[in-house]
Amino acid sequence: MRGFENIFWLGIKEMRSLFASLLLVLFIVYAFTVIVYQQATGVPETIFNASVAVVDEDRSNLSGRLRDAIYPPYFQTPELIESSEINRVLDDGEYLFVVVIPPGFEADIKAGRHPEIQLDIDATAVRQSSLGATYLQTILSTEISQFAARSDQPSRSFVKLQTHLAFNPNGTQAWFTSIVAVLDQLTMFAIILTGAALIREREHGTIEHLLVMPLKPVEIVLSKFWANAVFIVSVFTFSMLFIVEGVIGVPMEGSRILLLAGTGVYLLATSAIGIFLGTISRSMAQFALLVLITIIPMMMLSGGTTPIESQPELLQPITWFLPSRHYIAFSTGVIYRGAGLDVLWPELLTIAGLGGAFFLASVLQFRSSISVSK
Repeated sequence: MRGFENIFWLGIKEMRSLFASLLLVLFIVYAFTVIVYQQATGVPETIFNASVAVVDEDRSNLSGRLRDAIYPPYFQTPELIESSEINRVLDDGEYLFVVVIPPGFEADIKAGRHPEIQLDIDATAVRQSSLGATYLQTILSTEISQFAARSDQPSRSFVKLQTHLAFNPNGTQAWFTSIVAVLDQLTMFAIILTGAALIREREHGTIEHLLVMPLKPVEIVLSKFWANAVFIVSVFTFSMLFIVEGVIGVPMEGSRILLLAGTGVYLLATSAIGIFLGTISRSMAQFALLVLITIIPMMMLSGGTTPIESQPELLQPITWFLPSRHYIAFSTGVIYRGAGLDVLWPELLTIAGLGGAFFLASVLQFRSSISVSK
């Protein structure tokens, strides 16, 4: 009973220390709200309202069809310009794309030849230019193929493929990127706050106060875990409810209670990693470097940025030892698929097992560092 009381009051001390730094608290809230929203919506999913000019040197029925096939909302209504104006309009940024239809284009298509259409792009808008080039290529190729076949109907096939998107019918990219953004912030701050708290006490000299008290290393570690976990889970819940679900509009198919329970287990693993890094670091600068080489692989290899199956085969078995990989699978299963504990228990059990191993390693390392300090 005395041990639980020690853990509680040490945790209260840790929370008071955290909230004493108002700037840090505001930054964490900012990271879970504004940064999550910006990361989810900042990168355009599709091209929108891109400016297009057309140099029509053919003036044929087909060239007119090609111009008419480019229309809002992806592109602005194309405007005709002369070939001598191409360099000027691109240099001045008047148009993002310039389509050049050569003379005799329709006649060449009717004769079965393969004429070329020139597409000039202002590549300073990297994302839009890349997407727009693909869109324009598809639009123009479709129109030319239909004209060459003398029909607007596609060729008959014995198989008709019907594509249905599960869990995200409209293919909204922001739905997935917002979840990954929240999980990345969760991983980063869980490791940083716990490890930095230990480094801060060592630099301020308060660790010596703890050493002369009748405290066990596991009590000190657990106090830092629960104090930071309560705050992180609070901002995580706020971000999921008001930013991800409310503002971005991501539907929550599964149980919110199950998601929070899994998040708590995941925080045990990440906080243990933070404690471990804090005990082997001799300064805040060294801790920052260790955090950098720890967090980035955890984010990149978790399956949130790229699927595990798309990663190099040599790395795929290694990612099994990353709690972030299993938490991504667990959280997306709850949020998108509405899966319950009967389906996700293997992932939750794996997170708990890895968390327990990391927690044991952090306690042993912390005990060792205390023995050295004494």
